[in-house]
Amino acid sequence: MTPPVDATKPVNSASGTGSAPGAAKPRPRTSSRSVAALRFDVCWQSDAAHHTDSLFLPQVDLWRNDLPRPVQQAVMNKSAGYGATISFAPGQLVADRLPGRLLKLRADQFNRRFLGRGPLEPRRGRFYPKAILTTAYEVRGADRTPIRVVAADKNGFTADLSHALAGKDLEITVTVDAIADSDRRRDGPNMQIRSRLIDLGPGMQGRWQGQPTDFFADDPFTRLDDDDPGFYERARLVDHLDTTAIAEISALYGRLIRPRSRILDLMSSWHSHLPQASRPDAVVGLGMNAEELARNPILTERVVHDMNADPRLPFDDASFDAVICTVSVEYLTQPFAVFREMARVLAPAGIAVMTFSNRWFPTKVIRIWDQVHEFERPGLVLEYFRESGRFRDFNTWSLRGLPRPAEDKYAHRLDQSDPVHAVWARRDGEPRVRL
Repeated sequence: MTPPVDATKPVNSASGTGSAPGAAKPRPRTSSRSVAALRFDVCWQSDAAHHTDSLFLPQVDLWRNDLPRPVQQAVMNKSAGYGATISFAPGQLVADRLPGRLLKLRADQFNRRFLGRGPLEPRRGRFYPKAILTTAYEVRGADRTPIRVVAADKNGFTADLSHALAGKDLEITVTVDAIADSDRRRDGPNMQIRSRLIDLGPGMQGRWQGQPTDFFADDPFTRLDDDDPGFYERARLVDHLDTTAIAEISALYGRLIRPRSRILDLMSSWHSHLPQASRPDAVVGLGMNAEELARNPILTERVVHDMNADPRLPFDDASFDAVICTVSVEYLTQPFAVFREMARVLAPAGIAVMTFSNRWFPTKVIRIWDQVHEFERPGLVLEYFRESGRFRDFNTWSLRGLPRPAEDKYAHRLDQSDPVHAVWARRDGEPRVRL
């Protein structure tokens, strides 16, 4: 499957010192002594959505690391730019779901004070660290492996210890980005690539056996600070992600939104992150600060409006071909009403794209966003889309591991770019005819 954002391929020189004029220099190829930069795109399907989880690893020792055997074979003796897709049936890459991995536990076997932030309740479909279980089978005190609560009532709960991708057909597209010969000793620690691909979140975006996840108990939309007008009164002319992450978001918008579209940039600021090649007919920015909107050069119309105070969008039905929202969906206190409004103002088959990362204003983010795992958040946004009953063709995408720009102010302590997550869907109905 084609990943939503193409990996950047290095340009290989066609000539070099010692080559005859006009002779092409042989392109380096991978071998058992190679260290390669590899991109992995793990694709899978939940009950209603297609998911792609992308991971970039800049230094993979092809001899030493824990590459799944079919992947290792696919990338050996290949040049930079080569890509291959390998399919894995359930049970091949991830252990299949077994009845013994479902634990029926008493209510007192859930440590409600585990996270130190007040009492927790086991909620259906949610993930928790395995160590939250007390006196349960296979549980050690410091085990942070995610387990899923699949049923709960006042008497007890059922926990699924299976991997979140258990029972799924998987496709992994691996792309060779760059190659170098290895002169390092081969007795260093193993990178455990298999676990990095699948154990750090992929699978957590989907429902359990098609049942809606209970994200919405326990006052999920409360915040530490409800004064939005006061908070957003001062213009913040800064970008909230590093330039690599922003470029990936821009590329995603470019892939998903057709040229000549009318675009609504929801909760907008001084940048819309749309690529120059998108050539939109119009971009309407709706945000909280007039100065920020005035500094945004791509906007053709600017609207100051508080979505939390009034979730109604001041636009006619079917006014837009696309709605985007960049690193702001986590601040919505009435998301169901907002997503219904997005469906109303979108033309049939119009697309809505929500992008976000793992950074936010702590006092403004809604409670549930802070409580769930990073890879559960796309599942939360999917529930917003699905509740409206007006969207189809659901997709999620995540990207981790790209190198952080050297000039970034956090580069001295962070070597990786900010992770990117995206959820998108299309408004139901047939597309309108363009003249």
